[in-house]
Amino acid sequence: MTSALLSFAVVAGLVTIVPGLDTALVLRAALTRGRRVAFATALGVNTGVLVWGVAAAAGLSALLTASQLAFTVLRYAGAAYLVWFGVSMIRKARRPAEGVVEPPVREGGGLAGAWARGALTNLLNPKIGVFYVALLPQFLPQEAPPLLGGLLLAMVHNAEGMLWFTVLIFGAGAARSWLERPPARRVIDRVTGTVLVGFGLRLALSPQ
Repeated sequence: MTSALLSFAVVAGLVTIVPGLDTALVLRAALTRGRRVAFATALGVNTGVLVWGVAAAAGLSALLTASQLAFTVLRYAGAAYLVWFGVSMIRKARRPAEGVVEPPVREGGGLAGAWARGALTNLLNPKIGVFYVALLPQFLPQEAPPLLGGLLLAMVHNAEGMLWFTVLIFGAGAARSWLERPPARRVIDRVTGTVLVGFGLRLALSPQ
């Protein structure tokens, strides 16, 4: 099991540092709302990863792979959420008029809302489930209990994810004094919103 954990850690670490939707969400939170909200978002992202890892070990992700209907329903739900979230950010970025002093950003839900956004982003993405159901069997020893082994592997992925997000959050915090101005925040919201819409459309239009 130790050898399996180490091998999985290498693969999961490489997957973790590839720029993607999770990175965009956490960076945007760090740049516009500070470290506490960014860490709450990161915890939400990792909560979703952990749930998918346990679900894969328990067989739910295998069901999504076998059932085209279940996969399709969850795929479109996730795509709709990402597009809605991205469009709402783009619209918010366009709202303030030129020359108007913009108050500090206040998104609903505070830390709990940030956590929920991070978690929903992953929970509504069936490709993460498919990723786990394809990857976990390659690293689970035959003698290991599937649920416990899957949980351990998912926790390794979570630990690496939090370490990576911590680096990103503190790196972003160093530049926040230049980027926290309203015009910069609007640019960040536009870019992040566009990324979210792009991921959502790609998820909806992908054949599998």
